[in-house]
Amino acid sequence: MKIVIADDHAIVRSGFSMILNYQQDMEVVGLAADGIEAYQLVAKHQPDVLLLDLSMPPGESGLVTTGKVKEDYPDVKILILTMHDDEEYLFHVLKNGASGYMLKNAPDDELLFAIRTVFNGGTYIQPQLATSLVRELMNPHAKSDEQDPFELLSKRELEILPLIAKGYGNKEIAAKLYISVKTVEAHKAKIMEKLNLKSRPELVEYALKKKLLNF
Repeated sequence: MKIVIADDHAIVRSGFSMILNYQQDMEVVGLAADGIEAYQLVAKHQPDVLLLDLSMPPGESGLVTTGKVKEDYPDVKILILTMHDDEEYLFHVLKNGASGYMLKNAPDDELLFAIRTVFNGGTYIQPQLATSLVRELMNPHAKSDEQDPFELLSKRELEILPLIAKGYGNKEIAAKLYISVKTVEAHKAKIMEKLNLKSRPELVEYALKKKLLNF
């Protein structure tokens, strides 16, 4: 199977690459430092599996990349390998099309098993993370079908929302838009309130659904 590895740490990319290339049934065909580069390598190599980190500052986040890859290359299996054990990230990457989610501190043999599982069409979630997923399925928080509050956003908020989703910090957004950091913070709070969003993963997912990342 052909594999692309995306992680912002060179030593992590090298370590995973050595482990996977040692396997008779695996070949690493590309190494990426952020989500944008990962997408480009997927387009070039059409890998079977994309091993993807979630947080790759200052580049595009893995959550954004997951949605883009699954939309344009649905046959590529995505295995998220991250330090985030936050269930918010778990739910959102699975909803965006990832086939697996596990922590970087997992043993090598578990990583290899997970890669083979998603390659063969299965889903792999690290056992200690699966409990929160089952709990969510057993007690779903149904969202209402109320009118989308998107139209309530101001022009400035529409400029700031995709920048937040892309991973830019308040200072970077302020510099890009020639406004103060306090103004950015105020607009960010209003955006979260108007859209009834509680976390950055929710905001990123919302921006993906609205196709705002190229806005």
